[in-house]
Amino acid sequence: MFLNDNLKIFSGSSNTALASAVCKYLGIVLGGANIDRFPDGEKVIKLEDDVRGRDCFVLQSTCKPVDEHLMELLIYLDCLRRASAKRITAVIPYFGYARQDRKDEGRVPITAKLVANIITTAGADRVLAIDLHAHQLQGFFDIPVDHLSSELVLCSYFRDKKISNLAVVSPDVGNIKTAAKYAAHLGGDLAIVHKKRISGSTVQANEIIGDVQGKNVLMCDDIIATAGTVCSAAGLLKERGAQKIYIGAAHGVFAGQALERLEQAPIDEVVVTDTIPPNEEAKKLGNIKVLSVAEMLGEAIKRIHRNESVSSMFNNI
Repeated sequence: MFLNDNLKIFSGSSNTALASAVCKYLGIVLGGANIDRFPDGEKVIKLEDDVRGRDCFVLQSTCKPVDEHLMELLIYLDCLRRASAKRITAVIPYFGYARQDRKDEGRVPITAKLVANIITTAGADRVLAIDLHAHQLQGFFDIPVDHLSSELVLCSYFRDKKISNLAVVSPDVGNIKTAAKYAAHLGGDLAIVHKKRISGSTVQANEIIGDVQGKNVLMCDDIIATAGTVCSAAGLLKERGAQKIYIGAAHGVFAGQALERLEQAPIDEVVVTDTIPPNEEAKKLGNIKVLSVAEMLGEAIKRIHRNESVSSMFNNI
């Protein structure tokens, strides 16, 4: 694949395996940089490649530890800007702080907007992200945002499985549009779980709108954080006569008791992508499968570099 040497891709420390896989797809070498710390713990980054006048991409998921990875991304962006890169794109496969996107009560921040502001101030000219928690987050940035969807990867996987008698289930009311897209792509019926949030980590599934009796179920979500929503929904689906239960999600955060819940829940397979690198405990669970978004990201980076359409990638899911 021909790409001129004006393209440079660098990686933060959060997801080096994904960045390397992206470079392998593009047939280029990952940009050199030394990430170190001062004795007091402050990070320092020094580029080992010349970036003057070049189109630069820095890949960094702002996953756990969120604050450290976010600060590293900001330092990287400032480093590239001061080294006279022509254009700097922040490639953020998983965008942390996305859930704090509005004031739902008094005296709370809108952290998603704050993070968008500081990424721009640090030197990003554009952002490339995957499955933001809410689509309106694109408008929080005052720079161009290319928003990719893991549907491209997940739909391909589940289509190849050829699941018979399929029902696509939204685990909550807020995810209906995504579930409807999967149902249209895969040809299944649509159902919705009505849930009640008891606390930040505890969810109770109350009712199902739609028929799942005797069906194989695919539940679609953007994030599996504590897994309270999908595990509670899976229990209710089993009670209502569902057969096999599959979960598809872009981001496997797996916080708190998530892995324990997923192991105990009546779920046949949990499929996530490598926007967040899976930890060792997740790898040990037999029902978790991780798909790579490297080719999708690589194709998007190639098209951005060549000033070609990115949205057309999703025309034939």
